[in-house]
Amino acid sequence: MIETIEDVPTRDGAMETFIVRPERGGPYPAVLMLMDAPGIREELFDMARRLATSGFCVLLPNLYYRAGRDTKFGPGVLVMGDPERDRMRAIRTKMTIPPVMDDVADMIAHLDRTGIAAPGPIGVHGYCMSGPFALAAAARYPGRIAAAASFYGTWLVSDAEESPHLTLGKGRAELYISCAEHDELAPLPMVAELRVLFDASGAAGELEIHPAVHHGFAFPQRHCYDKPAAERHWERLIALYRRRLGGG
Repeated sequence: MIETIEDVPTRDGAMETFIVRPERGGPYPAVLMLMDAPGIREELFDMARRLATSGFCVLLPNLYYRAGRDTKFGPGVLVMGDPERDRMRAIRTKMTIPPVMDDVADMIAHLDRTGIAAPGPIGVHGYCMSGPFALAAAARYPGRIAAAASFYGTWLVSDAEESPHLTLGKGRAELYISCAEHDELAPLPMVAELRVLFDASGAAGELEIHPAVHHGFAFPQRHCYDKPAAERHWERLIALYRRRLGGG
């Protein structure tokens, strides 16, 4: 694999971004992989590498870059009351959809400028806090984003500006919305409301509830990791990207 860490220029600064793609062949279709709230870490690098082996150029940006370069956290980030968690939350609570949409535009511009990926349609998927970002990006950039997925996205129905439940039918992407049966950040009544809105929107795609699993089930180092559900997540994601982007 070819791996680099690059500063992608944005209107708000330089966004440190891990980029990985296959060593041979290419150029490959581009995929934006958006981090969960605990932020950039080796676990996410490994997930980006796995996806790249299926024939994609994967960009994993540090969406916390506006708060500075010291925005990577230790294992305590998952422990209630730990200083690392408090430090992360101070940044996370300021995250909103519109600035991340600017970041998506700047990543697309970087791809077009550098030619590191195949031109044409792009995929985007997000975990946890970034589930809404991925779906919102599909609505904001219908001319480029052909596939978008949310994995246990948080608060997909909210009063946030550009909340994805308001824009499900505005894009042309195929959407995949993956929810955990047990998730305090996306409770089942909210998921039921989202399903009604999704069905009414006319958007292409699927909303799937994974039974008997918890928020974070796809992360191999998380206490709630569920291997069957995690492998299903890879199956759904790679199939979506191959259908809509090619590659593999």
